[in-house]
Order: sequence, then structure tokens, then C-alpha cells
Amino acid sequence: MQNNKINERIQSARLGGGQDKIDKHHNSGKLTARERIEILLDPDSFEEMDAFIEHRCQNFGMENKVFPGDGVIIGHGTINGRLVFVYSQDFTVIGGSLGEMHSNKITKIQDLAMKLKAPIIGINDSGGARIQEGVDSLKGYGEIFQRNVDASGVIPQITLIMGPCAGGAVYSPALTDFIFMVNQTSYMYLTGPDVVKTATHEDVTHGELGGAEIHMKKSGVADYIAENDIECLQMVRRFFDFLPSSNIAELPKYKTNDPADRIEMSLETLVPEDNTKPYNMKQLIEKVVDEADYFEIKEDFAKNITVGFARFEGRPVGIVANQPTELAGCLDINASIKAARFIRFCDAFGIPIISFIDVPGFLPGTDQEHKGIIKHGAKLLYAYAEATVPKISLIVRKSYGGAYIVMSSKHLRGDINLAWPNTEIAVMGAKGAVKILKGISIDEYEEKFASPLVAASRGYLDDIIKPHRTRWRICKYLAMLENKKVEKPWKKHDNLPL
Repeated sequence: MQNNKINERIQSARLGGGQDKIDKHHNSGKLTARERIEILLDPDSFEEMDAFIEHRCQNFGMENKVFPGDGVIIGHGTINGRLVFVYSQDFTVIGGSLGEMHSNKITKIQDLAMKLKAPIIGINDSGGARIQEGVDSLKGYGEIFQRNVDASGVIPQITLIMGPCAGGAVYSPALTDFIFMVNQTSYMYLTGPDVVKTATHEDVTHGELGGAEIHMKKSGVADYIAENDIECLQMVRRFFDFLPSSNIAELPKYKTNDPADRIEMSLETLVPEDNTKPYNMKQLIEKVVDEADYFEIKEDFAKNITVGFARFEGRPVGIVANQPTELAGCLDINASIKAARFIRFCDAFGIPIISFIDVPGFLPGTDQEHKGIIKHGAKLLYAYAEATVPKISLIVRKSYGGAYIVMSSKHLRGDINLAWPNTEIAVMGAKGAVKILKGISIDEYEEKFASPLVAASRGYLDDIIKPHRTRWRICKYLAMLENKKVEKPWKKHDNLPL
């Protein structure tokens, strides 16, 4: 008799809100919470916990309602054989709303992930706080936020927004390391369209207010956009392979058939002779990393800098590179924030940082100055300066002024600083400099002040290398720096220029 009751409860939990609601969910272009877990994790690896949990609310008739699993599925499994903890909100069960027991399930899995030093992936698809449970819902969010903060820099935290995420619920994803969104079916905002219309008289849709494209192109909140649920989950599986399990775990290493000493002659002609003409820095990245596999983060936000993960000899690295096709590769507020956060993640988890540099300076203008480029640019400088992981930089064409210093220069304790032969390193470009200096030609300025030989003669560059040997040199330096250790003075925490 007891076994029958248990089996009934299990079946009820697996059905979520019932077949009608599942069908409606599918018709809106979304997978169910369980289907998402099945695609995300290795086959048959998921072990569910707390399937029998029920709410304890006695308000507004809730005492007469039963919601299987209380709207969230939790457990653990593997991705390509590596342990990961997961929670997946079930929109078919009371709209995936968060109440006391719902949040208790999430915090339980957060605590387990921290104890076992394994990554956690949260799949968000929720109508928000459960109004019937009042302050208990708010308490639940606070408990989750606290654990997000405690886990920051200890275990990777990845959030998938696969439906609505509104109000206080948005702060848990914001506290995690990376946010994946799905075009057309996911959105995030603090206040919805109705509240916005009441407060500001703006007519705006869910997508216009907080859709995936808005958060990729304008706000910078999203790190990756997928076209549907399946693509999103598959990309997370690929992305997961670049990350260690924790800040004390070794980096994952994968077999590669790409030789470390591969010669890439096309790099000799990648950069145009006219230093004002653009070229695509991503082509350089793909030509030197293992098997051209570059996983870009925030691709459509602050496109004047590109950041993402790749591998050399099977080991993950973080890539930071100026992009000459956008704003000539200038640093601005958004680029500084984007790169600084990425660098700090890499440093927290022991991932070496490779910087490819072609930067004419910081973007000039009243708009940038009035919005705080001084403070925001300092974030990027700070991130590079505090990072103790291996830091290798390569100047590809030019590096001028304050941007030269900020972009992982030797003066910010870059481990290996390299340049290609025809690069320029100076306070400013030759054309601007000769107007100020008077009596000196452009050729003379470039020879006396901008040549990489000048920086190399002072030890600011470790070597001037041939472009076609770039991959081999980076591989050798990464091997040399593998056991790098830095002792830093004790402090409670830093005071990043926020």
C-alpha cells in the first residue's frame, strides 16, 4: 500500500502541472523543466532530490492545493562525465513561482555544490515570487542571493534564462558568472511593462523591455543568446568543458590533434599595411588556438573588444582582444566593464589570460567622460593588475597611451609581453605627435619613439616575434608558466573601483 502511494507521488511529480499545461508549454516553443535537464546532462546521469516536497502555505486557499515538487526540480548529474548540480524551475507548476519550500530546494542544492566543490547550473522559468506566501518568498530569494555571493569565485555558477525572470528573481542570475538566454521566449526585467506604463507612460512589450537581444546588445546582461531551448542547452554543454570544477580544481584537459608548433603563414598578411584599415581580430584568434575553437562571450555587446574561451594544447585559456572592425578597437566604458569582469572570472578560477592588442587609446568625447570612463576604465586596469594567473600579451599592430598600460602591459606585471615586428608602441600615433613636437618627421618619430625595439630595449617587451610562429610561442610560454605562484599581502578584500 505504501509503495503504491510513493509511486503515485513520483508519477505526479514527473507530470508537473499536468498534460494540458505541458502541451501549452510546448506550444509556446519551450521544453519542460525535465526535458531541459535530460538534454543538458549526460544520458541517465541525473539523480533527483526532494521530489516529494510540498508547500506549507495556509493562505488564500493554498491549504487545499497540492503542487508536486513545489515548482522546481533539483539534483545532480554529469556533463561529459564531470559532476554538476542543477535546479530547473517548472513553469507548469504554479507558474514556477518561488515560495518557501521552492527556495529551500534551491538552497539545498547550492549548499551541496559548495560542499563538494562542483559547478551549479540554474534553469530559470518562473513567474516570480509566490504572492500567497508573502515575506517567506522574499526571504527565499535572499537566502539564494547570499549563497550566490558565497559561491562567487569558488565554483562556477551558470544561469539559463528559459522563460520569464522578473522582479527580485533577476538578481540571482546577475550574481552568477554567466547568463544564457533564449531568443523570443526568455526575458528579464525588474519591473514589467504594466508597471513601466504606470510609472513612465511608456508602452513597451516584454521583449522590448528585457528580451534576449536587449540584454545582449544594449545592457550587456546576457553572455550568450540561443535561438531555441535545445541550442541553448547544447551550447552550455560545450561551454562547460572550458571551466574547472572549482577554484581549487585543475583545469580540464582535452586531447587535440592540432600541433603546438603549427606554422600559420596567413598571419604574415593578416594586418593591412595601412594601419588605419581594419581587420577581424577573431580571424587571428581562430588561427592560433586549438582547432579554431573559440567560444565568444557577449558577442554583440561592446564589440570593440572580444572575450571568450579557447584552448592551447588542450588546456583552456581566456582570450581578451581589441577588435579593429569596431570603433578602431578603442577602449570605452562598455568594453572596459566587459573585459574586466571576464578577466576577474579567469583569475578566480586559475585560467590563463591571453591578450591580443591593437588599441589606439580610449574613446574620446564628452559622452564617455561624463558617464565615467575614468572610473570604468580603471576597472579594466584593476582586473589586469590584480590577476595572478599566467598573463601573456601580444601587440599585433599598435598600442598607444594609457590603453597601452591598461592592456596587460609589463608594468601591470604581465608575465610575457610580445609584439610583432611592425608594431607601434607610443604615447600617441605619429601624425598627432609630430604636430605637437614640431621639427620632427613621421619617419623619425616612428623610429625613435614608436618602434617595438624601443620598448624591447627597456625590457618592456620580452621578445619581438614573427607572426607565423605565434601559436608555437604562446604554447611554449603557457607550459613555462604552468606552475606560476604569486604571494599577495593579506587583506579582507579589495576595493574595486565600482
